[in-house]
Amino acid sequence: MATIIDGKAISQQIKDEVKEKVAELNSQGKEVCLAVIQVGDNPASTVYVGNKKKACAYVGIKSLAYELPGETSEEELLSLVRELNGKEDVHGILVQLPLPDHIDEDKVIQAIVPEKDVDGFHPQSVGALSIGQPGFVSCTPAGIIQLLKRSGIEIDGKECVIIGRSNIVGKPMAQLLLRENGTVTVCHSHTKNIKEVTRRADILVVAIGRAKMVDASYIKEGAVVIDVGMDRDENGKLCGDVDFEDVKEKAGAITPVPGGVGPMTIAMLMYNCLCAGSMHR
Repeated sequence: MATIIDGKAISQQIKDEVKEKVAELNSQGKEVCLAVIQVGDNPASTVYVGNKKKACAYVGIKSLAYELPGETSEEELLSLVRELNGKEDVHGILVQLPLPDHIDEDKVIQAIVPEKDVDGFHPQSVGALSIGQPGFVSCTPAGIIQLLKRSGIEIDGKECVIIGRSNIVGKPMAQLLLRENGTVTVCHSHTKNIKEVTRRADILVVAIGRAKMVDASYIKEGAVVIDVGMDRDENGKLCGDVDFEDVKEKAGAITPVPGGVGPMTIAMLMYNCLCAGSMHR
């Protein structure tokens, strides 16, 4: 029976550490500030933005909310980003994705100056990660590394397999596991004999966006299984990409959905904001 990795508890530890450091900065008269921009009223985005504001309030980071109508033009959004780039009292800028179809996401991400790119999506941040230089790291993969480390799971020398090659999770996850001396394989929709590959994994990270796709037949006995998925099952209930009930009997450790990777993403965003605020002094 697998150990359940508690993302809520570990994210709380990180938020409490950030809160302490933010209080130290505040006592020196320095206030950390995050600007969050949402375009349109995508219900999922509204929930995420709300959670980010709550987390900011908890750790003592000031948050500015820019809620723009769905018909906002690309130029108007870029102009707001440029204005926030120039504000010395704004340390982090976050544009909630997805954006409406008429706005080019890449253009918007590239408009944010790298030192305020707390999401870690700017090409400069991604490039820094790939060559081992300092820079912001995408919050979900960074959170997964913390989940593993704070659960006492050794990465060094382990076979690490990732299912999914997205720019937000799969690719940066591979870079971070490499940085920790894992032996990394990335699987995707064109991978042949995928179960043969995943059954080698000591650590399996699943980020494909298909509800309960990965069952026990993908898993090596005793493996650590990290489920990044946020899906709905046939009854509309929140679930992951991993069939939790099937896999938990075989895995050594597993993250639940909800309560696993999700809370870590926001905790690492708070950590990135703290770093941005500390850097700007």
